[in-house]
Amino acid sequence: MRKLELHWKILIGMFLGVLFAFIMVNFSWGPEFVSDFIKPFGTIFINALKLIAVPLILASLIKGISDLKDISKLSKMGGRTIVIYILTTVIAVTIGLGIVNIIKPGNSISEATRLELVENYSGDANEKIMAAAKQQESGPLQALVDLVPSNIFKAASDNGNMLQVIFFAIFFGIGLILIPEKQAKPVKDFFDGFNEVILKLIDLIMLAAPYGVFALLAALVVEAPSADLFKALAWYAICVLLGLAIMIGFYILVVYIFTKRSPSFFIKGISPAQLLAFSTSSSAATLPVTMERVEEHLGVEEEVTSFVLPIGATVNMDGSSLYQAVAAVFIAQAFGMDLDLYTQLGIIVTATLASIGSAAVPGAGMVMLVIVLAQAGIPEAGLALIFAVDRPLDMCRTVVNVTGDATVSMLVAKSIGKLKEEPVEKNWDDNLPS
Repeated sequence: MRKLELHWKILIGMFLGVLFAFIMVNFSWGPEFVSDFIKPFGTIFINALKLIAVPLILASLIKGISDLKDISKLSKMGGRTIVIYILTTVIAVTIGLGIVNIIKPGNSISEATRLELVENYSGDANEKIMAAAKQQESGPLQALVDLVPSNIFKAASDNGNMLQVIFFAIFFGIGLILIPEKQAKPVKDFFDGFNEVILKLIDLIMLAAPYGVFALLAALVVEAPSADLFKALAWYAICVLLGLAIMIGFYILVVYIFTKRSPSFFIKGISPAQLLAFSTSSSAATLPVTMERVEEHLGVEEEVTSFVLPIGATVNMDGSSLYQAVAAVFIAQAFGMDLDLYTQLGIIVTATLASIGSAAVPGAGMVMLVIVLAQAGIPEAGLALIFAVDRPLDMCRTVVNVTGDATVSMLVAKSIGKLKEEPVEKNWDDNLPS
């Protein structure tokens, strides 16, 4: 009997989680039961994925770079990666601005609804404003300073310092290239073996994926705000979702044009990572799965995935950038402001730069949105208008972030001859005890 594929198992887990939550909300004790006894299993699953993310980046990136044997290959691949990432982000922001200016969702918000939302979510908004203010107090080169860790063990202990871990791994890999092969071989062999162990640990963690997403979706439903607030923000949510859907279509088209891979091949290959991104709202937590899917199911060679995807999980936030553009203009419309072309061009630049500094964790895009609002002269208190629907939209934009990373890795691999014609697919439970 043929085994059920991973993406179907995850989809079933998601469906059952939502169904279970809808049943539980009918009981007075139901929501509390889900929060106390179901949600923790979702948190454990996310923690397990995050646990493996930093070791995976260190092992795979060091191995991938040292396998290049030539620094010129690294600079060639790095340059193409950054350029394509920036281009896709600019396209995402432009799509977002186009949609929000055509539909004008902010005009549908009544004065009474606006005041209610501001009152209900002003506390949450102030938290994000304070976090953004702390970030803005830093000097213009603070991002560069933050890139270099003073202590790699401290950086590795915090998933928010992913760029520092990437910097160290690249630096270490370059060092391995530059020393004689005889001295480098034992170190390379260690990281080769370490990388294989990490990949097998991912297989083990993914056996729990259907149960993890069941718990995450059940908790999300019972903790959701009232339906009335969702209705008030329906047009705003539609704008964001439409933009994200267009970006997914754009990725599929680009992959087909430049790599000749069919839409069904691409979506089938990346879908488990997309479903996990939706469930966890974290590019960093999804990274181990993204790397394995892109390598084994989309045919990108390891030296490309180990370099392009960890960087993408940190700096390529197409979904978040699109959302920031839509949210900024929506808030301006709700406050009766008319943004000119110059201001909206400023939003494109700021949202693109903000996405690079956005941590790959749930809700980080909201902090960056404060910076975008400040640049455009839009009241930061307007952040409270969008809090009610931010969590489900965060889940959707993380899917776009992860899909964008996979797309860029395929484009880079194709451009340097590292895209396999026939990927070597493995089952998640290959070599596991039955």
